[in-house]
Amino acid sequence: MTATGDFVGVLALGPAQTRTLAAHIRKTPGGYAGTFDDVDRQITGVALSGIVVQGDMLAFTLPVEPPGTFTGKWDPAAGKWVGTWTQGSGPLPLALAPGKPPPRPTVVGLDGAWDGVLALPTGPKLHLTLYVRSGAGGTAAWMDSPDQLTYGLDVQALRRDGDAVSLAMAGLNAAFKGVVEKDGKTLDGTFTQGGGALPLTFTRRAPGQAGPSLNRPQTPKPPYPYKDEDVAFEDAGAHVKLAGTLTLPKGDGPFPAVVLIAGSGPNTRNEPLLGHQVFLVLADYLTRHGIAVLRYDKRGTGVSGGDYGKATTADFADDAEAAAAYLRGRKEIDPRHVGLIGHSEGGLIAPMVAARDADVAFVVMMAGPGVDGYDILTEQGRLIAKAMGLTDAMVAQSQALREQMFDVVRHEKDPQAAAAKLKAIADAYADAHGASRAGMEAQAAAVDSDWFRFFYDYDPAPTLAKVHCPVLALIGSKDLQVPADQNLPPIRAALAHNPDAEVEELPGLNHLFQTATTGSPGEYIQIEETIAPIALETITGWIVRHAVTAK
Repeated sequence: MTATGDFVGVLALGPAQTRTLAAHIRKTPGGYAGTFDDVDRQITGVALSGIVVQGDMLAFTLPVEPPGTFTGKWDPAAGKWVGTWTQGSGPLPLALAPGKPPPRPTVVGLDGAWDGVLALPTGPKLHLTLYVRSGAGGTAAWMDSPDQLTYGLDVQALRRDGDAVSLAMAGLNAAFKGVVEKDGKTLDGTFTQGGGALPLTFTRRAPGQAGPSLNRPQTPKPPYPYKDEDVAFEDAGAHVKLAGTLTLPKGDGPFPAVVLIAGSGPNTRNEPLLGHQVFLVLADYLTRHGIAVLRYDKRGTGVSGGDYGKATTADFADDAEAAAAYLRGRKEIDPRHVGLIGHSEGGLIAPMVAARDADVAFVVMMAGPGVDGYDILTEQGRLIAKAMGLTDAMVAQSQALREQMFDVVRHEKDPQAAAAKLKAIADAYADAHGASRAGMEAQAAAVDSDWFRFFYDYDPAPTLAKVHCPVLALIGSKDLQVPADQNLPPIRAALAHNPDAEVEELPGLNHLFQTATTGSPGEYIQIEETIAPIALETITGWIVRHAVTAK
């Protein structure tokens, strides 16, 4: 075993999303030094810091933004450093083996960003960007599909023969063949996936030119007609310091106030989604109507402390309770009228807090679930697959895979055994359907977490039955992630005891409360509207009736 030399490994970020990483470590009089390469982006020679070698343990930090860290132990049987990589979210498995990355060819004349639009036979158009970058290690390529919320998709076998260009995306069973026009600015060809073929033209951006801009007319711009203050507060029980923004209306107060609780994922205070700043738009509207708003970075994101990767919904509920307590301690805030607004997972969290904190004045659930996570994810997966145009057979295959994985996570108590079973399921599915093993294994590893285990089995109905403050529960009729038909009836039943509970379906709105056509997540980025006016007006009017006029 030695910690000096060249080491290489493949990090699986998701389906068809992998990165080849390399570390080069040498001994120095003062300890160790080294450099780091992201081979699949042709970024090389980045200096490492904090290299620690203790016995069979190796750790180092990549000092970029966000910083990356590797921590691993030497596995004599495998002949590798086996550990985890953490950068901006939860840890992912990574094994570094002695050796250098395999060389790759250099493709001349294609470096840059190439933008194209794929017109699907059914459903919305897909914007694609092909990135090509050459360096000392050859030419790397990758692709983004922002309309599908996917970035850094693997591109293999990029080739150029005269004006003819081809590439493969093995993890997606897709390929592209085309011709570079004489001016070098257009790449015209055909995109194939499975048995289908569609025309696709890429246009090269000029050097330094920004990508296609997203029009978001509701995003407010300073100066604001209210006070905007960076604040910090603590979840004392978890010893976590959280950071956020407090907006205060004009005037002396004291003001009614709300805490905004974000949905699932490593969301920062504005709940940014595909160019939309959901909570910035909501906070701005509420504050302009006399309601103070606290929005904050979830633990382990933005400038908040804590470990996001180890947190469950219950931990995020503790943070939200601390946020409400902080507001009640501010002199500008009326402590009798501090409520909670939760979106998606936040709509699960808000009732959890209100059920145990009698000082919570009201709750607004924006697309909050009424059934357990297993049922939510099952129906969500089915509806989104159908909206994407998948056949009934493909939907059934996807559902069977999901059920296999969920069954393991729910019932296998031994972590190592669970990981092994999930890997076997992922590999079998990849081999049977021509998908990337690494991508499928990343998908399996993502569900093998404390967050998922809590979410699968948590039934919100008993908690809703314990909430006695006023409640407004809203779901859009075109929400495919928390479907109204599935969730509003159990929410309504659980709140039947509450004389001041309103449960309402908002026609034509999706999971983000945008005015939508199909409700598919693929539309989120294409819709310019961030939150439909009817949603803003409904929420604000209800709070005004329950807080402002109640003063």
